[in-house]
Amino acid sequence: MPVVFDLKIDEHTELAVWKIEESHESLMAGLQLRQHELDVIASFKSEKRALQWLSTRLLLRTMLNTKEYIDCKMDDHGKPYLVNYDYHISLSHSYDYAAVMISRNAQKKVGLDMEMIKHKIKLVRHKFLSDVELSQKQIGDNINGLYVCWCAKEAIYKWHGKKELEFKRDIHIKPFKLRDEGDLMAAVALPEGTRELEVNYFKTDDGYMLGYVIG
Repeated sequence: MPVVFDLKIDEHTELAVWKIEESHESLMAGLQLRQHELDVIASFKSEKRALQWLSTRLLLRTMLNTKEYIDCKMDDHGKPYLVNYDYHISLSHSYDYAAVMISRNAQKKVGLDMEMIKHKIKLVRHKFLSDVELSQKQIGDNINGLYVCWCAKEAIYKWHGKKELEFKRDIHIKPFKLRDEGDLMAAVALPEGTRELEVNYFKTDDGYMLGYVIG
């Protein structure tokens, strides 16, 4: 089992990362898939995307520790949910890794994002960060800082689970101290009013950034 990271955040919440080393056939053999899921896999334009999809589902099965069929569907906003469990989940993948976060507390939603760190993020920073955010010294030209912000905003977007949020307009990163592992606060403009959320993040030894939120 290539589970390379497993974090028990609290008694209800777990985050795990899977390194994708198996073949398509091996991953398929570890799952119970219905026709609509086979159709989803067949629709992917690349084998890498299929492997990522299969890996998130196999990691989900591993974390739930069940031999029963796991009915994981997407709602109208593209947010994944479990039909037969009163849990909240969030899925992410980047290149050779898949990540899953589970909250067994029905009152606590979760959001997770994992990204490989690349220099090209500098080219798009103005698309997801305001001038005020970019003026923070730990963000502006700092690739790690930029990825912390991207993962934080993506995690919040997934936590909210609806398409109306815009990264630059609605999610504002407050000043924070950049570390390889840390946390930050973000002000989020939700339809019901502004809410502050704490986002935790960490950088892996092989050049990935993860951000996650619980709330």
